[in-house]
Amino acid sequence: MRRRDVLWHLGAGLLMLAGATFAGEAQVSPGENPHPVHLVRPHAAPLSAMAQLGQKIFYDPSLSSSGQLSCASCHSPQHAYGAPNDGPVMLGGADLTRQGARAVPSLGYLERQPNFSIGPEQSDDNVVSVTIVAALGQKSTRATKTATGTAASAANIVPQGGLFWDGRADTLQGQALFPLLDPREMDGGSIERVAGLLRHAPYFERFVGLFGAGVLNSSRLLVSEAMFAVARYQFEDATFHPYTSKYDYWLEGKARLSESELRGLQLFNDPDKANCAGCHLSSPTRDGLPPLFTDHQYEALGAPRNAALIQNRDPTYFDLGVCGPQRKDIAERQYCGMFLTPTLRNVATRHAFFHNGVFGSLQQVLDFYNFRDTNPEKIYPLGADGRLQKYNDIPQAYRTNVDVADPPFNRHPGDEPAMTPQDEADIIAFLKTLTDGFQPARSTD
Repeated sequence: MRRRDVLWHLGAGLLMLAGATFAGEAQVSPGENPHPVHLVRPHAAPLSAMAQLGQKIFYDPSLSSSGQLSCASCHSPQHAYGAPNDGPVMLGGADLTRQGARAVPSLGYLERQPNFSIGPEQSDDNVVSVTIVAALGQKSTRATKTATGTAASAANIVPQGGLFWDGRADTLQGQALFPLLDPREMDGGSIERVAGLLRHAPYFERFVGLFGAGVLNSSRLLVSEAMFAVARYQFEDATFHPYTSKYDYWLEGKARLSESELRGLQLFNDPDKANCAGCHLSSPTRDGLPPLFTDHQYEALGAPRNAALIQNRDPTYFDLGVCGPQRKDIAERQYCGMFLTPTLRNVATRHAFFHNGVFGSLQQVLDFYNFRDTNPEKIYPLGADGRLQKYNDIPQAYRTNVDVADPPFNRHPGDEPAMTPQDEADIIAFLKTLTDGFQPARSTD
């Protein structure tokens, strides 16, 4: 049995045993994990001088053209480092009226994000070009992604890893630079302009102390070191990856799940029902690292077009994820329409889902998974000709890239939906256990 299958069966076994008592076993209260595990969380330590500088930069709105937008404005610590607004995207630019291109992803839980690759990440001494790997992917058989078969699907030759919805940055340092210069976001203008602002920032002497006075003489080096400091802040500050959800404590035997939450977990892991764990892995790793609730792979799910986005008023405009328009280095068309599978940690705190923010609630998201193929009229609009516009945010030429193999997307019109309304309610109850900040009850022993 492969490693990930073992982990899933371990998690499923824990679930089935929760709340049950067997002869010879200690009494287990309803909702408890009868076989708790030890989770290995990142070591907590005071921030280094580099990370302290990064913290200053992260909260500095003066680096934006409006003077009002910092990294923290769109990645709010009060919202699990996601967007604080209720809209599909954030507003930026010089007067804070320009829509961002995509829904703001969380900056939480990126400390273990692998680099972008096609297929499993390659070793440094055996790098094969994307073109060659993609050609192999066209000829290879793609394993169906199910909660009980994640070991097989991990080997699929599909895009995985990287940061942003399209994976165009591999490091937190590289990721931090894009919104700083994007005219729809912080709108910093240029490397030279940002460097000029950093030279006059109240914390500029910290650059000299860390890098020497010479760093102020090179705009490119100064901005690069500033972004490195931001990356160190995100990596070192435990609030970016606390692993303090109710589910974490349940895994450790320090919390109880309600009946609804337990049913939701079972549905989450059931390949014949929601099958969420096919992509959003829910078991700890063999060495005790908490689950990230993502397999880091990319999927084309065919989310409906969001009419609230100004860019979508142009009928010829399509956001194709890996294929552009923001990244331009992937020519392989079989990946058009694919976007990164995000973590589900703190997902219940979000107000915008999928890359285009087309859904505003978990209920809408689950309805999409449930009805996309059995009752598509509940998901997609009708065109002027009265015909259903399924997959209306992907050009016709790339609609064969949409996932129709992985459950629950393997159903057809007229089939019974995978989930009942109660199932959806239970899954939402479980997803809420992934929110950080849970306080387990103190032991009285």
